[in-house]
Amino acid sequence: MVVSEGLPAPKRRTSGGPVLQDDVTEAIEAALLQELAEFGYGKVAIDAVARRAGVGKAAIYRRWRDKQEMVVSVASKVALSAVGIPDTGSLRGDIRQFLVNGCSSLSHPLADTIIPDLLAEAARNPELADSLLGAIHDPKRATATQLLQRAIDRNELPQDTDLEMGLGLLAGPLYVQMVVIKSPTDDDYFDRLTDKIVSALKT
Repeated sequence: MVVSEGLPAPKRRTSGGPVLQDDVTEAIEAALLQELAEFGYGKVAIDAVARRAGVGKAAIYRRWRDKQEMVVSVASKVALSAVGIPDTGSLRGDIRQFLVNGCSSLSHPLADTIIPDLLAEAARNPELADSLLGAIHDPKRATATQLLQRAIDRNELPQDTDLEMGLGLLAGPLYVQMVVIKSPTDDDYFDRLTDKIVSALKT
């Protein structure tokens, strides 16, 4: 279908279903994040999310089958919004940009409340854990693996680089800094952390 110049693009439509208005979707997503931050996954209810968003429950069920699917979908959207595969031409540049991107996703105003709660809930709920693993952890892992493999291909890292250890180095320190101890980050922090990670990877 051709969209005439100057006219808005058509709204997204589910397969054979009704038009899904983006502003309604955004209102539901924002309401869910607020509910998660205030009450935690275990106490979040579809009714409450709908009321906060100012929509009917049907609007939610047109988008997601149930609460778990909605939470995983919205959480992954936030978590992966800034995740890409930096290609600066150097290992150091790629790692620094990867950290900056990670900081952006962890800087969501509600991240330091929602993330620990979801991790705790996942420890009790294997089905939720599997869904979060597939929607968030696996894509992030694939991105980080590609970053390290590219450095190996450029001969910046040895062929026998421990990728598993490298993935932990890329993800762990920043998460602890921002979510666990909640310390600020700045350009100097990213420079120092990048240098430490690069040094560790080459050791």
